[in-house]
Amino acid sequence: MIAWQDLLVMVLKIALIFGGLINVGALMTLAERKFSAWMQYRIGPNRVGPWGLLQPLADGVKFIFKESLMPDGANKALFRFAPVIAALPAFMTIAVIPFSNDIVIAGKNYGKLAIADLDIGVLFLLAIGGLSVYGVILGGWASNSKFSLMGGLRASAQMISYELTLILTILAVIALSGTLNLAEISDGQATIGTWNIWSQPLGFMLFVIAMFAETNRHPFDFAECEAELVAGFHTEYSAMKFALFFLGEYSAMTVISCLATVLFLGGPSVPFWVDAPWYVGFGAFIAKTSMFLFLFIWVRWTLPRFRFDQLMGLGWKVMLPLALFNLFVTGVFVSLGWNLWAKLGSLI
Repeated sequence: MIAWQDLLVMVLKIALIFGGLINVGALMTLAERKFSAWMQYRIGPNRVGPWGLLQPLADGVKFIFKESLMPDGANKALFRFAPVIAALPAFMTIAVIPFSNDIVIAGKNYGKLAIADLDIGVLFLLAIGGLSVYGVILGGWASNSKFSLMGGLRASAQMISYELTLILTILAVIALSGTLNLAEISDGQATIGTWNIWSQPLGFMLFVIAMFAETNRHPFDFAECEAELVAGFHTEYSAMKFALFFLGEYSAMTVISCLATVLFLGGPSVPFWVDAPWYVGFGAFIAKTSMFLFLFIWVRWTLPRFRFDQLMGLGWKVMLPLALFNLFVTGVFVSLGWNLWAKLGSLI
């Protein structure tokens, strides 16, 4: 029988993680506008609340009361369901992310700050996370619009191309760690010298590029390219359906940033502080994840967009061969028992 303290801790974990994901998705809409304004010497949102901090709340209220439109000839069931499919995978995959070390309160260990500790956590995350593209495809097809359909088709082609690179870079980390459990991968990087970024520099670079394409973010935002497709797959959407697509995008950015932190930056490990308390580790995890989220914004307002043929050429002719090469070299090192990367990392 579960003790009431354990049940309370589990409820608090679920509330903190899911509530945090929703709030981060909302705050990212504000951060996107604030950082872009800062980079372009503008002011950004500043009317709703102090420094415009209540702008996400105002946007939410606006979406709730806006009229929900249905295009003529649209598939009504899929049109309504597509935004849910786009947003739901991010809320499911966040459950396997370990956000901290073991939580110890009053001498009792309550486990890590995670909803589920799965032995196949990586497989679960990849399997469920890959479903989000179906929301984009169905949203584009069900809208009965050529622009929306083209955006959905681009998203599917892009997802297939860069999902392969993403999986191969993760496989290299799994080969080094010897486990599919995200918590164990994180625990294996207890010190800054053992972070996988030192043993997988090429894999880390490929993962970062692929995660931009996987989340349809600039310079890979061809599914919603305004200059060519008006707004792409969500052209015909309005009100809360439109908001769900945005929430799904920002939530997916948050989840994949958390995954990059776990796989390459040691998760909640604190540089030069091996036995840091769990709340310090949680703060370190948030700081690392925030760095990736800022990178998403920075790149959007810095780099130009590729052409679609350049996108596909980069994915198949450059990134996929490099990912295969990285996995091959990693396999050679692991099979021969060479630990040169770890020795170099331990000197840092």
